[in-house]
Amino acid sequence: MLAVGLAVWALVAARVEVAAALRRLEPWSVLVAAVLTIGNVLLAGMVWRTVLTDLGSKLPPAASARIFYVGQLGKYLPGSVWPLIAQAELGRDYNVPRSRSATATLVALLLGVTSALLVVLAALPFAPGIVPHRFAWVQLLLIPMLVLLHPAVLGRVVNLGLRLFGRGPMERPTSLAGTAMAIAWACGSWLLAGLQVWVLVISLGGPATARVAALAIGGYALAWAVGFLVVVSPAGAGVREVALAAVLSTVLDRGSVLVVVLLSRVLFTLTDLAAAGVGVAAERRVMSRR
Repeated sequence: MLAVGLAVWALVAARVEVAAALRRLEPWSVLVAAVLTIGNVLLAGMVWRTVLTDLGSKLPPAASARIFYVGQLGKYLPGSVWPLIAQAELGRDYNVPRSRSATATLVALLLGVTSALLVVLAALPFAPGIVPHRFAWVQLLLIPMLVLLHPAVLGRVVNLGLRLFGRGPMERPTSLAGTAMAIAWACGSWLLAGLQVWVLVISLGGPATARVAALAIGGYALAWAVGFLVVVSPAGAGVREVALAAVLSTVLDRGSVLVVVLLSRVLFTLTDLAAAGVGVAAERRVMSRR
């Protein structure tokens, strides 16, 4: 509710600029941005499925989609644990142990943060000012995250956590090949998400240059990482918008920035809801054929 209140306050405070920006927004940009959003969400699902396969449970695409996308709706609740709990429960329908589903979700989240920071690092040479001073601390997490994701380190950490919860150790640890593939899927998802933002920026008069593309791609990845790390905010709501707005303020006026960050959020929310519905429908169709 606080995030919604802040968004409404920001829109009211900049209502003249927002109205002008909405008049400039091209319909084609919303359509292209929606397609890119769908691509991002699909690749995010591939990250989770790759990790789960690496851990020893290779599920059919329809089953994987149901577990991941329905479980993802939990991220809109305060805290970052609800997708983990939901996906662990949904995985039981396919004989996936709770601990394995939960581990896959946790690893996928760690991969998401790490890959986001890698994308920010890759974008820096093209857009040196991409990281605002207030968020510079996020960059310091990259090396520790990469170390944590190494199978030898991650296995010990996960097994320790499982032991604390009275569970047995992982039956099968992650692998370097599986981790690398999952990171590749995740980097692709950030690329599409950043291009979504770039398309909206261009439509509102931002420069159609490689620098601004890098700013949008790296800026979104940075904003997601910051939003995830603030675990009390549902799906990073509010925090992510502040981070992304700080990055985009160098190329757009205030009203246009608000339109971009809020429209981007709406597109992701609608796509998450649609993906959950499609995941359930696809699995029901497969089950009806048996």
